[in-house]
Amino acid sequence: MVAPQENFPRFTPEEYFKWEEKQELRYEYLDGEVYAMTGGTVNHGQLTANFIGLLGSHLSESPCRVLSPDVKVEVQKSTKFIYPDLSVTCDDRDQTATNFISHPCLIVEVLSPSTEGYDRGEKFNLYRHSDSLKDYVLVNTNKVEISLYKKDDRGKWEIINYVAGDLVELESINLTFPIKQVFRGIRF
Repeated sequence: MVAPQENFPRFTPEEYFKWEEKQELRYEYLDGEVYAMTGGTVNHGQLTANFIGLLGSHLSESPCRVLSPDVKVEVQKSTKFIYPDLSVTCDDRDQTATNFISHPCLIVEVLSPSTEGYDRGEKFNLYRHSDSLKDYVLVNTNKVEISLYKKDDRGKWEIINYVAGDLVELESINLTFPIKQVFRGIRF
């Protein structure tokens, strides 16, 4: 995400949805202001595609939906709509969603130098408003490393760092996999 777009009027959520449909870029919406989403590197795109393929295969026979970076997530109890690199919802309330989902159980962000601070800080703080979110995954683009923020039964978040050779465990979707599956084809 970059700075708010200058010379743009403040939008209501409904105005934002209509306006964004006509734009070439994607924009996050935070309390009336819009923020352009930046493009990513080849590694960023490959890591996102690898993760989508892995989760899509695992969840293909389930009621869960694996969603691409083109799908917004509504921050519950707010007027904020943001784009993760990947999201998963298994919630019945999201099954008929058209513009955004509201109840993700898993969100993945692939880090880039320009967004890492936002993804680890403010964006994670926004996502934590979601009662349904169980796993928040940050994927490093410079080395084989995944950070998992995992919510326990008391609603407290803990962090688990995975590196080369580790098995990653995503309890939210009952999946354990070798970290190398996400980093397949990546050149540093």
